[in-house]
Amino acid sequence: MRFQEKEQAMAKGAVLSLVQVSKSFTMHLRGGLKLPVVENVAFDLFPGECVVLAGPSGAGKSSILRMVYGNYAVDSGNIWVRRGGEEEPHDLAGGDPRLVLNLRQNAIGYVSQFLRAVPRVAALDVVAEPLVSRGVDRTEARERAACLLHRLNLPEALFSLPPATFSGGEKQRVNIARGFITEHPILLLDEPTASLDAANRDVVIDMIREKLRAGVAILGIFHDQPVRDAVATRMIDVSGFSARRAA
Repeated sequence: MRFQEKEQAMAKGAVLSLVQVSKSFTMHLRGGLKLPVVENVAFDLFPGECVVLAGPSGAGKSSILRMVYGNYAVDSGNIWVRRGGEEEPHDLAGGDPRLVLNLRQNAIGYVSQFLRAVPRVAALDVVAEPLVSRGVDRTEARERAACLLHRLNLPEALFSLPPATFSGGEKQRVNIARGFITEHPILLLDEPTASLDAANRDVVIDMIREKLRAGVAILGIFHDQPVRDAVATRMIDVSGFSARRAA
């Protein structure tokens, strides 16, 4: 596709555009039965806004986030992503593994619902690793990681321990710190406050607002109504894209 056509596929100023994206799962143990998830998903995401995906359980909210991050392949459609400072967008839906990894490195951050902790790696290094992989000095990266973990009220005694044995709320605070430590222009949040108490929930709200003031574009799922009310600039009801409802 020529550059001009790619530009036409994205709204002016958008950093992310989904164009007629559809997704289904194939149940290989059920004779190849296809389970539709979403169809014709289309929306744009702009710098400095927090777009919240809303809708009932099973409507496809998390599937949309995972397609944008490249964890799920798409059946059809385009996911245009513009890296910081670049004019030409890239189609993540094409499935090129090198492009997906590059966009994760340079454009798209992700805080999932669950921390997949690496065994025997200290929490401080789990948080610092995204900076180290981008060439930041390890000492500086660990200092910045410690600041975030302190802000999220994780006890300092846990910094040197692997988070595999942490409580759910402690793991999630490590997960949030890891996702927020970089300066990706796009940040995906999948229920980041689900296992947090009210005090740490408020800390995360402040962190999200800071990202928005810095011009980061956020796409998220928030079942926690106070958090949604505090950070959402726009809502998208995923029910309108649900292939199961349409079936």
